[in-house]
Amino acid sequence: MSHATLRSLRSLVSGVCLLAATVPFPGARAWANDVDAAIVFAVDKSASINIEHATLQRQGHVGALRSKEVAYAIAGGLVGCIAITYIQWSSVGRLQTVLPWTTICDSGQAAAAASTIDRAGDTGQGRSSRGRTSLSFAIDVSGQLLDRFPGTARKNIIDVSSNGTNNDGLPVTESRRRAVAKGYIINAIAVERTEPGVTTDLPGYFRENVIGGAGSFVIAPASPADYSVAIRRKLVLEISSAAPSNDRTTR
Repeated sequence: MSHATLRSLRSLVSGVCLLAATVPFPGARAWANDVDAAIVFAVDKSASINIEHATLQRQGHVGALRSKEVAYAIAGGLVGCIAITYIQWSSVGRLQTVLPWTTICDSGQAAAAASTIDRAGDTGQGRSSRGRTSLSFAIDVSGQLLDRFPGTARKNIIDVSSNGTNNDGLPVTESRRRAVAKGYIINAIAVERTEPGVTTDLPGYFRENVIGGAGSFVIAPASPADYSVAIRRKLVLEISSAAPSNDRTTR
């Protein structure tokens, strides 16, 4: 094993250890033994995420959790509950837990989780000290979180939101392979940008290198105005009993 790989793995272990220092979430419901879906929201906060992108990601997730569509989807599940955690990542070893594992069974709990994300989520400030983009690290850490999920879920989902390609850490396809081998689904949201050095087809890159598992898909909002709607649609698809067709890109 190369020195670079060893460094990446050590950083991954360090990153996972940081998950123990989670933000307390007052009023969270006691754990249900079963949920319809356990979802890791893994949100990019690397140097390429500016204030506009950070706001889109944060408010998009907040709006989705507060929406009637998501509330109906949760209520329509076999169990009627989901579990979510919201983390922010950049280069290998750089990780922040905004919302630890939280069970959501009604609109009040969803709104409380949304308020925590809104209050503590990334604002996009201080871009120069944020680090690179390690999609592989995001997937590996998310997989560790699902491994340690304190319950059982009908679906286990890693939900990656990013505006860039993997430029730090292990190859992202290796991380995808490990997660999919465990039965986890990886979906993605492409936050597109026009800066030099980024592929002109970010949804295509995510489809070929990042997403995986049964019914996996990419959401690529066409404009900032569509972003919140796209996340609501994606979350409804993820927790609904009717999964989208395999490896689909929606725009």
